[in-house]
Amino acid sequence: MSEHPKATTVPHVVNEEVIASGKWVKLEKTTYVDPSGNTRTWETAKRTTRQTNTEADGVGIIALLKRTLHKDCVVMVKQFRPPMGCHTLEFPAGLIDEGESAEQAALRELKEETGYKGEVVGVTPVTCLDPGLSNCTTQIVMVNINGDDRENIHPTQQLEFVDVIHLPLDEFQKKIDDLMKKEKIVVDAKVYIFAMGMVQAFFKPNELPVLKQ
Repeated sequence: MSEHPKATTVPHVVNEEVIASGKWVKLEKTTYVDPSGNTRTWETAKRTTRQTNTEADGVGIIALLKRTLHKDCVVMVKQFRPPMGCHTLEFPAGLIDEGESAEQAALRELKEETGYKGEVVGVTPVTCLDPGLSNCTTQIVMVNINGDDRENIHPTQQLEFVDVIHLPLDEFQKKIDDLMKKEKIVVDAKVYIFAMGMVQAFFKPNELPVLKQ
């Protein structure tokens, strides 16, 4: 078995050359030095819209709708995504505008995409989305929506062609799976990972393998 090359240097980027650029996205040739000291190149996609006040390009919003005599539901959006060539199921999301915090951007995007007004209850650090392809980053913002508030009983969206879907939190993965069986739709990875986490969170102790022995 061949040995792995030993690390002799700290990997680092030495040059970024723009190959092509559009309104929203650009492609760069990234020259970097790997841990063995070899100079290599990488093709990197970047957004052109990152603002100066933040390290995050945008926000994703996990919005929980709470209503009297109803199950808590996660507010989702379904929309056609040209790169996928089909509809996708996603958390509400959007880019951070100049001068905005992640929290402000999340509440604005939630209102635009779903019509709901919410309250921020948590926010993640800056996280990467697809680091093998892009430097795109996001912050996930947790928002509670009081569904009994008058303005949230009949919310009005500001965006066309975005369908708002309510999925019960305690059946989140099951409802997603059901939806995927009914129609051609691709689920955002963040959504399905969250759904799998909810399944684990709702496990009963006697369902754990170690307690079945």
